[in-house]
Amino acid sequence: MTDKNLTRLTIAEARDGLQKGDFTARELTEAHISEVEAARKLNAYVTETPELALAMADKADARLKAGDAAKLTGIPLAIKDLYCTKDVRTTAGSKMLENFVPTYESTVTQNLFDDGAVMLGKVNMDEFAMGSSNETSFYGNTINPWKAEGSDKELVPGGSSGGSVSAVAAFTAMGATASDTGGSIRQPASFTGLVGLKPTYGRCSRWGMVAFASSLDQAGPVARTVRDTAIMMESMASYDIKDSTSVDRPVPDYEKALTGDIRGMKIGIPKEYRIDGMPDEIEKLWQQGIEWLKAAGAEIVDISLPHTKYALPAYYIVAPAEASSNLARYDGVRYTMRKEVPGGLQEMYEATRAEGFGKEVQRRIMIGTYVLSAGYYDAYYLKAQKVRTRIAEDFEKAYEKVDAILTPSCPSAAFPVGEKSNDPIAMYLNDIFTVTANMAGLPGISIPAGLDHQGLPLGLQILGPAFGEETILKVAGVMEDAAGFTATANAWWKE
Repeated sequence: MTDKNLTRLTIAEARDGLQKGDFTARELTEAHISEVEAARKLNAYVTETPELALAMADKADARLKAGDAAKLTGIPLAIKDLYCTKDVRTTAGSKMLENFVPTYESTVTQNLFDDGAVMLGKVNMDEFAMGSSNETSFYGNTINPWKAEGSDKELVPGGSSGGSVSAVAAFTAMGATASDTGGSIRQPASFTGLVGLKPTYGRCSRWGMVAFASSLDQAGPVARTVRDTAIMMESMASYDIKDSTSVDRPVPDYEKALTGDIRGMKIGIPKEYRIDGMPDEIEKLWQQGIEWLKAAGAEIVDISLPHTKYALPAYYIVAPAEASSNLARYDGVRYTMRKEVPGGLQEMYEATRAEGFGKEVQRRIMIGTYVLSAGYYDAYYLKAQKVRTRIAEDFEKAYEKVDAILTPSCPSAAFPVGEKSNDPIAMYLNDIFTVTANMAGLPGISIPAGLDHQGLPLGLQILGPAFGEETILKVAGVMEDAAGFTATANAWWKE
């Protein structure tokens, strides 16, 4: 089997091939390392770890030989650069952490490595996960492997998990860890023709992840198929005593949920997601998704989520407020960069934070500090938390009638680099269909469902009740079969 063929395998196919002895973990890893080197134009990886990857592959081969392999043994993955990885630089896309090398492993990556997964490197992201286009990274923006037909313009991969999706869409990794605070798994997955799963809040441990907004952040996988996503999800999820928000419940075999049978299931269609100015292509794709579900034997139910219109403004109060608190620790005293200036401690703090944080992070810290300040706390932060409760109640009522909810993933396909970077409001609107799941702590998955008029991927989103990952994976599997999405980016970066 050629190197190219090896990198085109799904995780499920590679797992089966490794266990049958068709190829070794080292051969699979070497093929991916070659692809990583050939795709540097995309700026997906900020730290490549080829020697470590080959050492992990050799250990995986030993496990395979001994008959001690787990589902991910020997599978090469990319790790988003906000997961702390022992003895490997972890920057969260920021100058502030440019030289930070953790002495410990995040729980999620430890789970993956315990199952024999191979780390190819750390991938790019918006600084501290704040962004929808991967343009706020201190290490430069990641490029989407896709291009519009007849255009040579570089497109954004979405954010904040832009490096994760770019790496997987360019076949430089079989899957990637990502994280989702307001849509940072599902939106970039939609922009790159991939499957992205945001689990229920508390399903995956946040220990060892660099925090943005602690009540919203959740780890999750990005992969090329629903089955691959389910395989990764089972490995990433766990109860963790080190994370006070981790939920103590057994981790299912998510792959077994892909039965292909959704007959009798009720799928909700929320009227509030039909927003003004939504492109006809998105509306048509949504309608197509409804038809696929009907054909598979599901019942379509019109529902209302009345507080949806308040979700985005409430999110952009809660998330910056938590960010301003979480990022207070980056003061130049302990493990971050330090700007030496004349004067005392106050001057050093100010100079360090002014230089260490990029503009978008500074903007959100200032917004967050403002809404938490005396005199404004009740008017903004407290009100946003009340709205959040109403959003969660809307979903609870809906799930009394339906098993899952179908919506578009994003209001558009990927857009050109630089097009929205000077317009924060236009950028924030990218999260309009995704933030509700974070505000309510619910699981959501984006699957590739078609192409727009420019030949760019579009996604559909399935939302489920708390710990309803098996339900949304089952629905996603059926829709994936109906969509028959096989398009990939042409490898222009190799030319």
